[in-house]
Amino acid sequence: MESLLVRKGGPLKGTVKISGSKNSTLPIMAASLMCSGEVILTGVPDLEDIKVMSGALELLGARVKREQDVLVIDGSTIDSFELPEEFSRRMRASNLVMGALLSRFRQARVAYPGGCAIGTRPVDLHLKGFEKLGYTIKEEYGFMEGNGQPRGGKEILLDFPSVGATENIMMAATLLPGTTILRNAAREPEIVDLQNFLNRMGARIRGAGLDTIRIEGVQRLGGVEHAVIPDRIEAGTFMVAAAITRGELFIENVVLEHVQPIIAKLQEIGVEVIICSCGLKVVGNQKMKPTDIKTMPYPGFPTDMQPQFMALLSTVEGTSIMVETIFENRFMHVPELRRMGADIKVEGRVAIIKGRTDLEGATVEATDLRAGAALILAGLFAEGETRIQQLEHIDRGYENLHVKLKNVGADIVRGPWS
Repeated sequence: MESLLVRKGGPLKGTVKISGSKNSTLPIMAASLMCSGEVILTGVPDLEDIKVMSGALELLGARVKREQDVLVIDGSTIDSFELPEEFSRRMRASNLVMGALLSRFRQARVAYPGGCAIGTRPVDLHLKGFEKLGYTIKEEYGFMEGNGQPRGGKEILLDFPSVGATENIMMAATLLPGTTILRNAAREPEIVDLQNFLNRMGARIRGAGLDTIRIEGVQRLGGVEHAVIPDRIEAGTFMVAAAITRGELFIENVVLEHVQPIIAKLQEIGVEVIICSCGLKVVGNQKMKPTDIKTMPYPGFPTDMQPQFMALLSTVEGTSIMVETIFENRFMHVPELRRMGADIKVEGRVAIIKGRTDLEGATVEATDLRAGAALILAGLFAEGETRIQQLEHIDRGYENLHVKLKNVGADIVRGPWS
């Protein structure tokens, strides 16, 4: 089994180009099922989750082909409305095909989704939304099944601004008559990208990025070419990489608005962030200050950056507080960071981090996607060798992460170490 071997080196220096967003590409791929024409997506990252979603679309009957970062999806040949467990358990976003299939075909049967075990992510908000639209929903034998001839034109209030539920309900309502109003919607940039994609296919949706979205139903959608937005979490990870190595990185292909919460926290602890028209430069500081962070739905501080910042704050002298409000089990990286000498105490959803100037390399496991990134970052700072195992989690969400790090000076090697 492959692992990453990381050794402490000098400060990272150079330029990193950010890949397309995983969390934007996956719902857009699902939404491509809603038209019978050809969809061309550009800037698509080469990730395990993208491969799994491609396989799911092909199982449903769509034709999918890829060349470099271009993905072509033809949904005209779809002949199945069921996604079995073998796909659903490998990826959380698999449940997004349900909204797309219901919208176009008025029927869908999807196994309960999997993904990283970072906490409870119930699908009840999705299913309640489908039922509110008028679909008949059944849950049995590990599957979610929906069908019917809904009329649309409903008003839906989400109990929590769930990203997945917002995306799924948007898709499910797009091809229904009448105007559906979705309140307390999630505001993430990936939802704006999905709205833009659907509108380019002929949908009539407005309000994405705000807490109220209006979907005016249309009869059909057509093929389109669409460029996926850059991955704000990958950008944030490299921004932290510059800070934790006290280096200097220029980040290309980043939407500045999307990473403002990350910029604000880096500046607060003393990292210099220089913004220009073609990207941003992050300059580390030997004398950073501790801080307190509370994860929140966008535009608050992203939960997907919490593990990386915990690794960084473990190297900053003083006491920092991290409060995780989104997922109740997103501190699984803490025991692994402790193996490396980090001084972190967890009390419920609060982590107390006493930073220190020395960490030591150790053999650790990537318990989930962002935890894996955090351990790599800690390995760049720690003395000696750090070996990171369970790379399948990292491969789900980062495109050639070790190669990009190596290109800016990291001492990192991937291989089948015994």
